[in-house]
Amino acid sequence: MFKDKRKLGKILTSSAVPLLFLVISGIAIPLSRFTGTYLVDQIITRLVRNSFLVLSLLLPIMAGMGINFGMILGAMAGQIGLIFITDWGVSGALGLILAALLSTPIAIVLGYFGGKVLNRAKGREMITSMMLGLFISGVYQFFLLYLCGAIIPFKSKGLILSRGFGVRNAIDLGVAKGFDKLLLLKINGVNIPLGTFAIIGIIVLFTVWFKRTKLGQDMRAVGQDMVVANSAGIDVERVRIQSIIVSTVLAAYGQIIYLQNIGTLNTYNGADQAALFAAASLLVGGASVVKATIPNALFGTALFHLMFLVMPVAGKYLTGQAMIGEYFRMFFSYGVVTLALILHSWKRQKDKELDRIGLRVDNQQLKTK
Repeated sequence: MFKDKRKLGKILTSSAVPLLFLVISGIAIPLSRFTGTYLVDQIITRLVRNSFLVLSLLLPIMAGMGINFGMILGAMAGQIGLIFITDWGVSGALGLILAALLSTPIAIVLGYFGGKVLNRAKGREMITSMMLGLFISGVYQFFLLYLCGAIIPFKSKGLILSRGFGVRNAIDLGVAKGFDKLLLLKINGVNIPLGTFAIIGIIVLFTVWFKRTKLGQDMRAVGQDMVVANSAGIDVERVRIQSIIVSTVLAAYGQIIYLQNIGTLNTYNGADQAALFAAASLLVGGASVVKATIPNALFGTALFHLMFLVMPVAGKYLTGQAMIGEYFRMFFSYGVVTLALILHSWKRQKDKELDRIGLRVDNQQLKTK
């Protein structure tokens, strides 16, 4: 009987975050006055836009490195690829594939650098990866502001600032909807981009396959206990670097998919929020900094962006002021990460208490026998 209660208690504590945001969304949906068709269409759009980025966070968590806020290094690599193929005038799905190929070596180098840095900050990977992202953002901006057009030639003058060098702040992408239009299905006013969903399906299959490989098993062992993994002959630091490299490369592809759906590129600030929103989506789905699954990523993306969609409008109708609605959006998007981490810490404490009580009960039962 107690074991059933303990199991139920663990399920409830692990589901605390998604249940909380389901309640919030359930309250906000009627207040927003959106139709069901519109909400379904928007959730599908946001799933297509953001899922790849969220899924790129899974492997570092499996390797025990927490949420990789340094994924924005990969996002910046993806944006560099898009800028160059826009200058070359390559459009459509072919342009997106070329952008992915261009971004891959950049993402590998940045991922290797990030992995080396994080190996020197064991136990503090999340905050270190966040600071690393800010540092590389400065290098990225220097590259685009001063090298592009001055040292690196650009064919399209429309991409360069009037001073003759430096990339413009906003770029209209010729590859807009390149993947989304490959196989677009419309059902009762709802657009379903099957082509992009197929690409997301590929990363899902890749993740499932990768976990079963030797490297995937090594990452799992390192995530469980680095000392034991090292004793078993696993090169712990190398495995950690490889997990960050794979995550960074996938984040580059994810940013390309995200921006082709948007259609425009915010050159200097486009990658800044990628890690925060991806992390928030993952945590809302019931993941933690030590365990995350594919269902956590997909469900969390849908739930977080549902809340992100309805909260501003619900706040506007509730208060009569649009700015208050926008404040609701920002409050919940930034607050969700903090709240989820607090609830994760509380969950770990509750699980330990339940385990201690269960051990005490088991010992008493053994003595009785």
